Amino acid sequence: MKFTPNYDKGFYPISVKLQEYRKAVAQEENKLLKICVERNDGYNYIYQINIFADQNKQEENYEVAERIIKSILWVVGGYKIYICGDKYVYERIKVDYTDAGRRAFDVDFMQTVYEQPFEVIESTEQTFPKANNCSVKIGGHLDGCRIGFDAGGSDRKVSAVIDGKVVYSEEVVWFPKINSDYHYHYEGIMQAMKTAASKMPRVDAIGVSSAGVYINNKIMVASLFLKVPKEDYKPHVQNMYIDIAKEIGAPLEVANDGDVTALAGAIDLKDNCVLGIAMGTSEAVGYINDQGLLNGWLSEVAFVPVDFNKDAMVDEWSGDYGCGVKYFSQDSVIKLAESAGFKFDKDSSPAERLKVIQKLMLEGDEMAKKIYEDIGTYLGYAIPYYSEFYKVKHLLLLGRVTSGEGGSIIVERAKQVLREEFPEFADINITMPDESNKRVGQSIAAASLAQTRK
Repeated sequence: MKFTPNYDKGFYPISVKLQEYRKAVAQEENKLLKICVERNDGYNYIYQINIFADQNKQEENYEVAERIIKSILWVVGGYKIYICGDKYVYERIKVDYTDAGRRAFDVDFMQTVYEQPFEVIESTEQTFPKANNCSVKIGGHLDGCRIGFDAGGSDRKVSAVIDGKVVYSEEVVWFPKINSDYHYHYEGIMQAMKTAASKMPRVDAIGVSSAGVYINNKIMVASLFLKVPKEDYKPHVQNMYIDIAKEIGAPLEVANDGDVTALAGAIDLKDNCVLGIAMGTSEAVGYINDQGLLNGWLSEVAFVPVDFNKDAMVDEWSGDYGCGVKYFSQDSVIKLAESAGFKFDKDSSPAERLKVIQKLMLEGDEMAKKIYEDIGTYLGYAIPYYSEFYKVKHLLLLGRVTSGEGGSIIVERAKQVLREEFPEFADINITMPDESNKRVGQSIAAASLAQTRK
């Protein structure tokens, strides 16, 4: 490993662990482990890896397989794991993925999203599922009078778009994450929609870009509705966008904001295989595949592990170590600064702490520069691991962590790591959109999601 973060000496990238593991396995007697993760409508994702045949190396096999299975679950989504080729791995994973197991958080999340009980199934070659992939058309519809709505945690943006041209746009501050009354959310969204509608002769289609998990335009899990009581969620929140679109009388399409960001990037780049990573409060990810379509995946990569070091920082929400949220968000900046010995005001918020480091960066502070170098090192080693699942031609970086000179340092260090450690990935185009593309591009991309009634 040629690059070690300045302020995280224990960092052990999963990409490096996988390289070492595959090399060692190839030199000994080995066997094939097959993993299938199934999600809604019988769609699935299949992954294969050679593992040690030696019974004395079962624990190492499990540790590698466990990280890969966890990753697939959050990249693709699903509620059913099939394991073929190793009984020890199957038995350990089956214990992990129960309501009382190590991955209870993951089980609860996936059961909520897919509304199905979680299962881990031992499979034989004969019973192992056949691949069943899907591609979902997203956006690209610019005809007619459209509303593009982007639901953020601190502000909501809406645009009126006529034949691909933004004729009106506004941003309104709101506080959805701290409001428990679903009426607050409904009225805020409806007001935004009606404002945009008033700027056009009619509304032909509505596109919504929002953080969270959406299936058939239903809000399955979304942090915007964090405080809404559970008993109100299904009857009043789950179909909220559907109900609003019905009231306005226009066809609707809702997509994860990460996917809409990737779509905006693909439109701007005039190319496909675009992975978008937004480093902000968390790590948000979206992907446009080689056909210019969505894979129908979850892409909640904040919970995908990138660090194999078991002593790595634990994510408070999922209770797991080494997950991307602690490497590609404002949490990463804070973690690295504190490791460097920096003391923040104990009453300051994470967003305020990020601003402190960004101010130091503007002043040419050496510690701040090294923090951004470290995030670039993290990214350079994470890209090959993300490429296990995504075919990446363009990597689009966004979010407040990448603003200013810090973003450029992240990009340059990531490129350097790829050149020197993973030359097979050195051709990936790592880029950041300019401010106008971020604003207008996202609006147009969101507005283009739904087809008009013809």
